[in-house]
Amino acid sequence: MKTKHPKGLPFLFFTEMWERFGYYLILGIFVLYVIEPTGLKGGLGLPDKTADDIFGTYIALTYLTPFIGGFLADRVLGYINSIYLGGILMAAGYIGMGVFKDLPLFYGSLALIIIGNGFFKPTISTLLGNLYSEEPYKANKDSGYNIFYMGINIGAFICNIIAAFMRNKFGWGEAFITAGVGMLIGMVIFTIGRKHYIHAAQMKTVKEGDTKLSEIMLKVFVPAIVAGVIGWFIPNNIFGSDSTDAFIFACVPVIYFYASLYFKAKPEEKPSIGALLSVFLISMFFWAVFKQNGTALTRWANYYTDRSVSPSLEKPLESIYMVEGKGYEDKEVPVYDDQYQSQ
Repeated sequence: MKTKHPKGLPFLFFTEMWERFGYYLILGIFVLYVIEPTGLKGGLGLPDKTADDIFGTYIALTYLTPFIGGFLADRVLGYINSIYLGGILMAAGYIGMGVFKDLPLFYGSLALIIIGNGFFKPTISTLLGNLYSEEPYKANKDSGYNIFYMGINIGAFICNIIAAFMRNKFGWGEAFITAGVGMLIGMVIFTIGRKHYIHAAQMKTVKEGDTKLSEIMLKVFVPAIVAGVIGWFIPNNIFGSDSTDAFIFACVPVIYFYASLYFKAKPEEKPSIGALLSVFLISMFFWAVFKQNGTALTRWANYYTDRSVSPSLEKPLESIYMVEGKGYEDKEVPVYDDQYQSQ
């Protein structure tokens, strides 16, 4: 580790681990909380269809904001400041979700997470890459990122156990606050290791031909917002809901922007840009399917899975709040189609 990898790697590893701990803790219980009937320890009591729309919009925006957040980190804020800003905003958003149940404040908390993610997520990976741009670490960049990614997997794994414990023992709010505490722990670790990567956090110099922030806003974001508004208000949903229509319409200017990069590129640059855009396309479909874990797969587990445990395990698991007793009663439930979409 001392010779093959930079000293900053362990600190970035644990910072990212705790950030993903909070992010995936939220995703695992998001829809369940939103559809849980209201009460002292209940949720928001919204219909399944509404919960899916909120979740889908939230996920879509967390993938959109790094587009501008990374740009601002490169040109305006710097990598260290962006990571601090993003981490603090996300921690505040997680804690806000646990404290506030009024819908406007709930949405405001989600907005803090979305904006914070935009600053944090692209920047910490870039900072790690900068550390591996130095000798003698260049040859080990791939293995360094593999180690870094293991931190993501560890955080995503342990958060489910902690989320179940906190929700079953205390409540939904405490579970969300735990995500915020995890994010703050990550920021403390990042601060401790700051001296090991401050030298790699220099902002990039603007070169001739580089895209300007104003150009990004005018060519991508403003048209995307306008298209999204049109999609939202267009009569008769084309893709199933107002939010889905708005998202699909908003994607059109973004896709046009990336396609224009390819067609306007020099002949010798086109193969590399084309390969990168192909990776983007495949990645887009992968994550679209992957994020069904928060909606369709969660709904399947909640409504269609036998989640009872054997009598011999029931008491031990109940003592550590890994299971919850459930009563049985007749009640109305939503109707789903063959794709498990709420009607």
